[in-house]
Amino acid sequence: MAGLPKVEITYCTQCRWLLRAAWTAQELLTTFESELGGVTLIPDGTGGVFDVRVGEDTVWSRADEGRFPEMKELKQLVRDRVAPGRDLGHSDTPARKP
Repeated sequence: MAGLPKVEITYCTQCRWLLRAAWTAQELLTTFESELGGVTLIPDGTGGVFDVRVGEDTVWSRADEGRFPEMKELKQLVRDRVAPGRDLGHSDTPARKP
């Protein structure tokens, strides 16, 4: 796994977002098991943080977006950095508008 990109998920401990971070890590590891070198969870006590980085690039920041990512969109953002030509199946279909 040496040389493969690593994902870091920084989550707020005050907000009790460990389970959300762990679930996100599980989803990314399941989807990208041969494209990722690992996922690291980083606890942060400053309040409200939920950031996802691939290498040095922040692909999602709750502070910037004002919300949590949908798993589908997060998988697309990670895929675009670790396996750009890969089809994600149902996660690649656009969301339906009501």
